[in-house]
Formats: sequence, structure tokens, C-alpha cells
Amino acid sequence: MPAQLLRRSLNVNKKDFGHVFILAGSESMLGAACLTAKAALRSGAGIVSVGVAKSLNATLQRKLADEVMTLPLAETKDKTIDLRAFSKIKSFLKKVDVLAIGPGLSKNGSTAKLIRKIIKTIDLPMVIDADALNALVGNLKLLLNTQSAIRVTKVLTPHPGEMSHLLGISVRDVQKKRKNIAKSFAKKYNCILVLKGNKTVVADKKSNIFINRIGNPGMATAGSGDVLTGMIAAFLGEGVEPFKAAEFGVYLHGFAGDLAAKEKTQISLIASDIIEKIPEALKRCLG
Repeated sequence: MPAQLLRRSLNVNKKDFGHVFILAGSESMLGAACLTAKAALRSGAGIVSVGVAKSLNATLQRKLADEVMTLPLAETKDKTIDLRAFSKIKSFLKKVDVLAIGPGLSKNGSTAKLIRKIIKTIDLPMVIDADALNALVGNLKLLLNTQSAIRVTKVLTPHPGEMSHLLGISVRDVQKKRKNIAKSFAKKYNCILVLKGNKTVVADKKSNIFINRIGNPGMATAGSGDVLTGMIAAFLGEGVEPFKAAEFGVYLHGFAGDLAAKEKTQISLIASDIIEKIPEALKRCLG
């Protein structure tokens, strides 16, 4: 358990535990935003806000926990977040500690341009997942050609299919050399790489490596990755050192998944079951 997660003294307030801003969701994938936000809350984030296309804001508010705030944003005709939303997002981020971007955002062209602009220009720690990874295909140099390439932590969380698209190689080739691919990518692009799947690999530019050995096949279900994104973002916002935030996020995600599978079975396991078990997993880690 990272020491930063144990500092719940009497003289603290919600701002001491990080404000996580999540850019996620579109008309057919609002659930991704909800799962990411709820996972961040259950992982200890002091404040969680979600940016979403303005016509979807009311629906998202009904789906989310009461504790999550929303930010309605300019949208495309496909009801995804539009490039025109950048100025409002940039202004809002002045009061944010960490950004999670990608789950369910869609592959809309304007949305992809917004994602790339944010990655290039925003000076905040980021967890980059799903459609934000898709937006980086053919544009990986953006991870280095930024205004804050050295200072700012970027955690990328691809599954093998997304990794294959980023590198332009087959999934089979990714799976053959998971550890080496994660290490070389993290070093080349100055990031933390979380290569998901059986024995998820976490690597950073300093050649630190963690291979997760818990979790189960039932976690291969829609939304499981969104949960992990929210967890890692929460730990970053709480001040956990970046590699440790990714390492502990992956471990706790697997632990919660194992607890959920014992109760629900691997066959019936869904992503929200993992979120429900985060408190118990944390409690056992504390013990």
C-alpha cells in the first residue's frame, strides 16, 4: 500500500486527495465515463468531475453517483466532444490535479483532434486510454513534442489490440514480447506503459518493471479497462509516485476482480462488480 494513501489525518479536506477530471463518453458509450468516475471515487479521489457532450449531460448526471460533478461541453453532430470545447476544458483544468482521457470518447475526427491538442498542450499528469490511444495512432511523437514532455507524467493503458495499432505490428507479436515491448515503448516515449492482459506489464522510462500475477479471465469484460483508468488517475491525484500509482492500480484492480469473481463467478463478472470490491480490496491491503 503506497504511504500516500495512508495520510488520512484529522486536518485534511477533499482537495488534499486530488481533483480528477475525466474526459470520456459519447452517445453510445456513456457507461465508460460512469465506470471511470465511480472507480476514481472508490479509489480515494477527493473530487471527481466528468466532461461530456452537452446534450448528454443530463443523462450522465442521472447515471452517475451523486458525488460526481459534470462539465457540459461543445459537441459534434455525432454527440461527441468537439474540438471547440478546448478553451473551456483548458480553463477548467486550472483547478484539476490529474486528467483521465479516452474511455468511450469515439473515433470522431473532431474529437480525435481535441484529444491530440490536449495531450500536446496540457501541463497535467494524464492517464491515456481507449479512444485517446486511438487518436495517437500515427501521432506518437506528440508524447515527446509537448510543452511539458519532461515534467508531466503520462500513463498509457493499452490492451494488446490497441498496442498493436500504436506500433503497427500484429497482436501476436505484441503478446510474444510483452515485457520487452512495454519497456522499450516507455523508454522511447518517456511515459509509463501499462500493457493490459494476462500478467499485465507496467514499465517506465527508467526500466522499472512490474508484472501483475493476480486477476482472472472474468475480468475480460466490457468496462474493466475503464475501471483501471479511474483507479490509476485517483492514485496519481492522491500524490502517489507515478510508477507506484500504476503498479498499485493494476494490483488492486486484479485483487478486486478476484474478490468479485469469488462472489459472482468469472462467467457472471461485470466491470461494476470490480468497483464494488475496491473497498474490500483496500481494506485487506491495509490489514
